[in-house]
Amino acid sequence: MDERYEKSIHRIGRIGILIGLAFMLGIPAVISVAFDVAPESVGHVFAVAAGLLAVFIPTNVAEVFGYTPMLGSSAYITFLTGNVTNLKIPVVVNAQTLTETAQGTDEGDTVATIGVAVSSFVTTLIIIVGVILLVPLQPILTTPAVQTATTYMLPALFGGLFLSYVNDDCGEYVAKNKSLTLIVPIVAVLIVNMFYPLTGKEGFAVIGCMVLNVICAYVLFKTGIIKMSLKPGKGQKNVAQNAKAASGNK
Repeated sequence: MDERYEKSIHRIGRIGILIGLAFMLGIPAVISVAFDVAPESVGHVFAVAAGLLAVFIPTNVAEVFGYTPMLGSSAYITFLTGNVTNLKIPVVVNAQTLTETAQGTDEGDTVATIGVAVSSFVTTLIIIVGVILLVPLQPILTTPAVQTATTYMLPALFGGLFLSYVNDDCGEYVAKNKSLTLIVPIVAVLIVNMFYPLTGKEGFAVIGCMVLNVICAYVLFKTGIIKMSLKPGKGQKNVAQNAKAASGNK
């Protein structure tokens, strides 16, 4: 990746995050001062928020470490606009699959950034339309059929994502037997959940599964069970790109 482009992306991303934090924290602060409303003490705030913090802190930490390699530069927009797991990650996975680009490459980073940016605009437009049509559509949205259907949306979404991971496709590469890395984390979760329920501790479970997954992938790759190979035609393409880049640097 071009060094100037990379530095500019990180600089703009950090500035955007700071502006977003200023709005998120500034609006409640202004309202608190304007209406003279404030909690009695910081201790009261943490006492009320302790349950939520216990769930969301490990979950958010897991999301940052687990999704950033996939998101690349688009991580700034993703974590600022939210809907990480249920929208942005499916968008990135689908965009990289359709364009046959791999995570961690310049092409994959570019595709992920475009996909997340477009999805953010589309989400905003849908929200605006939804707010305008909320009252007219309320009778339809509150019907039992629609409410039942919405409970299956997220499982169906992750079912599709799971299928994209169990195949051998890895962007420019084919990873034979890569789905074997899922066996140990799944078995570990099932066994632990039998003796120690993981409800409300999903964030810690995700972090543990990430570590197990990396260890399994490393061991299986070193033992030759997982084999990486370039897709047909990709090797020649990479050679041509490297030759072009080398001639341009002369």
